Amino acid sequence: MTEPDPNDPVAVALELERLRGTLEAGFARVDGSLALLVQRSDQTDKQLADHESRLDALERARWPLASIAALTAGAGVLLAAWELAGR
Repeated sequence: MTEPDPNDPVAVALELERLRGTLEAGFARVDGSLALLVQRSDQTDKQLADHESRLDALERARWPLASIAALTAGAGVLLAAWELAGR
């Protein structure tokens, strides 16, 4: 079998069509990968926002613990001082 003439317009057109098909398939694959990455990014953003809100709720619920501990310690010191003064 002989090789087609590189200057033959039909051969050039066939090669260009094959190249076009290869490029379209490659772009479709890249487009699909990018869509998947965007979807994962959106899910990650939602999960991060959820974690931020949960962390904020935990921080808001935690602040009274330090105040209660300080009041309890102060009451203990006052009670000990009162006991010592009473003796």
